[in-house]
Amino acid sequence: MHIPACSTNEMEILRFADALAAAEQSDAYDRESWLYVPCEYTEYRYILATRGEQPLICVGINPSTAEPGALDNTLKSVQRVALHNGFDSFIMFNVYAQRATRPQDLERVCNPRLHAENMAAFRYALEASRQTPAVWAAWGTIIEARPWLTGCVRDMIRIGQEYGAQWYTAGARSKKGHPHHPLYLKKDSGLDAFDVEEYLGQLR
Repeated sequence: MHIPACSTNEMEILRFADALAAAEQSDAYDRESWLYVPCEYTEYRYILATRGEQPLICVGINPSTAEPGALDNTLKSVQRVALHNGFDSFIMFNVYAQRATRPQDLERVCNPRLHAENMAAFRYALEASRQTPAVWAAWGTIIEARPWLTGCVRDMIRIGQEYGAQWYTAGARSKKGHPHHPLYLKKDSGLDAFDVEEYLGQLR
């Protein structure tokens, strides 16, 4: 369980570029197998990824406790689905970077600096694939936990368009069209094409 110790506005936020540079030099984890940004456990996380040439970018809502070599059940499901669908690795990204196991613990107001650095992390994830970026929308109905989260999704989809990203979902979507959360998916779940333009039209 991770309950935020404070608002992210009350702490120093590392620029993604600086956090990435530190992560790629860190001895705190196995860099040949993982990418972990920031490379130390803190109140936010930009990326947790396995190394590979054709990653599946999974987009959750916000990170919880997972770290390299210590995946939570959601990340274990993400890894299984990625491998089942022919990808050699995964990049776990999130709509918002603040750690909070329970959605109700997310901060009430979006921190624009944290969001901007998180979008820089998303650009990095999109550039990591040697082919067309494959993005798995997996934020579930938790997107409704805070009204400002939909704005984060809109920014993310716009950036994805710049890179020609192909979007997917796995499992049944909600009545409102939200993509399924990975936690309770079958290990052999396939990926379905996701029309993000249509989805944007449904967001309020």
